[in-house]
Amino acid sequence: MARTAAALHILVKTEAKAQEIMEQLEKGKSFDHLAKRYSSCPSGRNGGDLGEFHQGAMVASFDKAVLSSAPLLKPYGPVKTKFGWHIIKVLYRR
Repeated sequence: MARTAAALHILVKTEAKAQEIMEQLEKGKSFDHLAKRYSSCPSGRNGGDLGEFHQGAMVASFDKAVLSSAPLLKPYGPVKTKFGWHIIKVLYRR
């Protein structure tokens, strides 16, 4: 498993909304645009950019998804955490 990663995410309250956003991404909508429009996380203002973070910096299920199982550069999800439902786009892992 990687020790650091950089990722973008969109955080929403419901799985249904996350699925709707995933469908829009599959149709070619911009991750940046959708993050700014729908994300309830402050990172949404920056297109969902979380920057680089180390293992253990995020809640466990998010950390595991980003650092071990996520395909690179392709949005995936939804991933549930105590904050809601995330759509994640991993930029890199090290």
